[in-house]
Amino acid sequence: MRYYIIAGEASGDLHASNLMKELKSRDQDAVFRCWGGDLMQHQGAELVKHYRDLAFMGFIEVASHLPTILKNFHFCEADLVAFHPDVLILVDYPGFNLKMAKFAFRKKIRVFYYISPQLWAWRSSRVKSIRKYVEKMFVILPFEKEFYARYHYPVDYAGHPLLDVIHDQMPLKRRETFLAVNGLPDRRIIALLPGSRRMEIGKMLQMMTSVIPAFPDYLFVIAGAPAIPEEFYGQILKQTGVRLVVNQTYDLLRQSSAALVASGTATLETALMEVPQVVCYKGNELSYLIARQLVHVPYISLVNLISGKMVVPELIQSELNQENLIRTLTPILENGASRQPILDGYHDLKRKLGGSGASARVAAFMIQYLRQK
Repeated sequence: MRYYIIAGEASGDLHASNLMKELKSRDQDAVFRCWGGDLMQHQGAELVKHYRDLAFMGFIEVASHLPTILKNFHFCEADLVAFHPDVLILVDYPGFNLKMAKFAFRKKIRVFYYISPQLWAWRSSRVKSIRKYVEKMFVILPFEKEFYARYHYPVDYAGHPLLDVIHDQMPLKRRETFLAVNGLPDRRIIALLPGSRRMEIGKMLQMMTSVIPAFPDYLFVIAGAPAIPEEFYGQILKQTGVRLVVNQTYDLLRQSSAALVASGTATLETALMEVPQVVCYKGNELSYLIARQLVHVPYISLVNLISGKMVVPELIQSELNQENLIRTLTPILENGASRQPILDGYHDLKRKLGGSGASARVAAFMIQYLRQK
């Protein structure tokens, strides 16, 4: 079968690539064309557009890049029709993908959606579009099945694919190997995960590194985003002495005492690696003010949302400052009062997410539905 897959972010590239691997094991004639990244390309997809050219976040940022976004829409529509797939698989990235779902439906192309947009947080009215244009939805958060049931739209929940990713990464490097490979001194480490987009890295990293003088006994190490060139981090590295590792996020987390993490999938990865963390978010001020009026969730991190309570501290917008970072980071380090409660919360989180195998289960669902015509 012919699969056209659209993922617009690093996490989408990761999960889509694992889905592709499982689809190939069940469909020997699988042909893939995609919008995504290096991981999807490595699985054999013909890469049309890289996600690094698509990642615009925030209302103001999207508006300022509107001509580029519209051009991408038109190009994708034409490319999709020319490829004529058996199915269009959309991976999160709702601003773009929901419009492509509507287009594909009108062209009589079957539409599957993997990793639901966060409609439970805002714009739940989009469920109407999903019910109309998306044939099958595959969700990765346990409470999403109940959310869609309220709209009489059955979805498939097969677990969270990050459990597969972490399982596949095992075993990780031994500490001495990790330090030697990266030329790092044998000191306690605090990991910095500032995001995968240039805009968010620019906003986050300078604030994260501002706490370095308060923790002289620790080495601060950045988990570099795979699609961001190392030179992008260069100025900050020169100014602060912080170190950088690339494509070794789980190895870094395994060796870290704690982490400062930009809100997003990385918060869940950090939790599954059992590293106490402070969740950070800072965006364009106007975009944030607009979002506050539209988003209706009690927490910003996936860890707290899935847990249904405050497991890890969150510093959002004006709260994200040097003083608050130091105040929240200190008690989650070794022997800190807040460390064990976070680790206990992670244990409950893993129980809610279940075991590995999500990618295989979703692929099996998809093949079953496709063969049913």
